[in-house]
Parts: sequence; C-alpha cells; structure tokens
Amino acid sequence: MNALPLPSALTPPTSGHVPVMLAEVLHYLAPASGEAILDCTFGGGSYSCAILNTAPCNVWAIDRDPDAIARGQALCAEQEKTEGRSRLHMLAGSFGHMAELATQANAPRFDGIVMDLGVSSFQIDEAERGFSFRFDGPLDMRMARQGRSAADIINTAPEAELADIFHFYGEERHARRLARTLVAARAETPFHTTLQLAEAIRAVVPQDRSGIDSATRSFQGLRIAVNDELGEIERGLEQAVTLLNDGGRLVVVSFHSLEDRLVKRAIQRALGKDVSFSRHDPRASLAPAAPAAFVGLTSKAIRPTDTECRANPRARSARLRAMMKRPSPSASLTKGLSA
Repeated sequence: MNALPLPSALTPPTSGHVPVMLAEVLHYLAPASGEAILDCTFGGGSYSCAILNTAPCNVWAIDRDPDAIARGQALCAEQEKTEGRSRLHMLAGSFGHMAELATQANAPRFDGIVMDLGVSSFQIDEAERGFSFRFDGPLDMRMARQGRSAADIINTAPEAELADIFHFYGEERHARRLARTLVAARAETPFHTTLQLAEAIRAVVPQDRSGIDSATRSFQGLRIAVNDELGEIERGLEQAVTLLNDGGRLVVVSFHSLEDRLVKRAIQRALGKDVSFSRHDPRASLAPAAPAAFVGLTSKAIRPTDTECRANPRARSARLRAMMKRPSPSASLTKGLSA
C-alpha cells in the first residue's frame, strides 16, 4: 500500500459513527498515488477520509442524502484551504446511477470502488430521520428526503404489499399476521411515529430468543422498501464492474443476508462462476468458458474481528467481499493482494 507522506490529513465530521472493517477495506482497496477511487456511500466520510489519508489519490464520493453531501462539501472546502485544491469530489445522487453521475462529473475510470451498504450512523442517530425505534420520531426513513415515506407505505399500502415487505425484505416469520393487524389498526389511528409503529409490531411479533427487539426485522424491511435498497444494490453492482480500469478493485461491505446474497451472486457472475444449467447437463461441455474478466480477492466473505465487534456492536453482521478486474496481458500483478 502506498506510504508516501501526504500534505494534510482529513478528519471526518465528529459523530458516534465508527467505520466498519476499515483496515480490511483499505487492504483490499489498496489505494495508490494518482489513482481514482469511487466511494459509493459517503455517509459520514470515514472511508473517503481514510482513503485520502492513505495515498495522494482522488476520491469521488456519492450520496443521495443532502446532509451527507453538505458534510462532504465542507471537507472539500477544508482540503482546498490546506492543499490548494480538493482531492475529494462529491456526487449527489444514488449509487444505482453511478455511471451517469460519473459521466456528468467527467470522472475518469476508477482504480477502486468501495460500497458500504449499511445505513449511515448519522441517519440512525437522528430521531427526526425516523430510521430507528430507539428514539421517537416521525415515521420517515427516506435517505434522499423525497418520495414515499415509511408512514405513507404503512398507512396506504394494501395488506398483501405490507406482508410481502415484512416477509421478503424483513424476513419476518409473522409477516401476514402483522400486516393484517396493522391494516386494522391504521383504520382507527394512522401511524405517524417510530415508537407508535414499534409498539404495534411488538404486540404481534413475539420476542426473539436472541434478544433482538421484535420490531427490528419489520423496520428493516420497511426501510428497504422505502429506499428501494435491493434494487439500488443490483443496479450499482452491474455498473461498478463496467467503471473499473484493468487491475481495478471492487470492495463491498454488506450488513444482512439479503444484501450479501446479491453481492455474492454478482461476484460469482464476474468470476465466471454463474452457471445457467447443471454441470451434469451435456450442454455444459459443448463450449469452453471464456476467461473471466475478474479474479477474486476474497475466497469467501470476510468477517470483522471479535475485537472490532466488541468495540463496535454494529459491525457484528458485516461481511466483506472483494474482487479485481483482470489486468491486461501486458500488465503485471503488482498489488500482491491475497484473500
């Protein structure tokens, strides 16, 4: 990893946010002097700042949250004062449109792309954003502060749609009974706050043996639906592989099984492991497979260390996967990264 001295060190805005698996992200991303890196989820800026502090490279950072963009622009101004220019470039929008955003910004092709699929701690910790039932706040959950809110969905969606949201996105076993109960309850009193909804869920869903609050899975499912998170991930992964230079690295950190499943599937396709029919099917041997465009940097999902999980409980469910675009035949593998 590049160890050149840097003219200044950026510090992300002070908050309770602790970046998950930062050392592992930097290891597999391996930013080097002069490279172009894309941070698809700027959030509190921890990854972007760490990348910029590791090597004299340039970072383009995406976020659809206006608050995150404002935080990034403040960091840009800080760097302009200390270095005379900013090596951080903010892109307002969702990473599901990263190709379009990069084109509009005249960004080069990237040598590294990192995607942190977790919800920003800034969003979770601000009651007025309505992401968490730890605080009483408006039932919102919109990352971009526009579109249908969580309250809109809970109060207007048909029972079948609510059941599907809780079942498929929240993996809630009591999804259908919960949806039926909420539809009956909203006819009497519409849902407006996070605690109001959480209490209604707890009255239906029994406490989990693991100690996880019984409202957790349903809140997750609702948040995913509000922000079309799985659709964003699928679109983002499809575009990321087209934006990398030869030798470019893609590093993805996911936080629950639905996200990790999409990441694993996308990486398998890029590595040429996505088989459309059984290996026992005679058609499987008719034509040799073309060389895969990517090579894996992780043979399986990397987990955070026990030490990190103790220090930062939010890291417990994290999974990291990484791959590299195969260098051109004339280039040599200089990164020396291993799983």
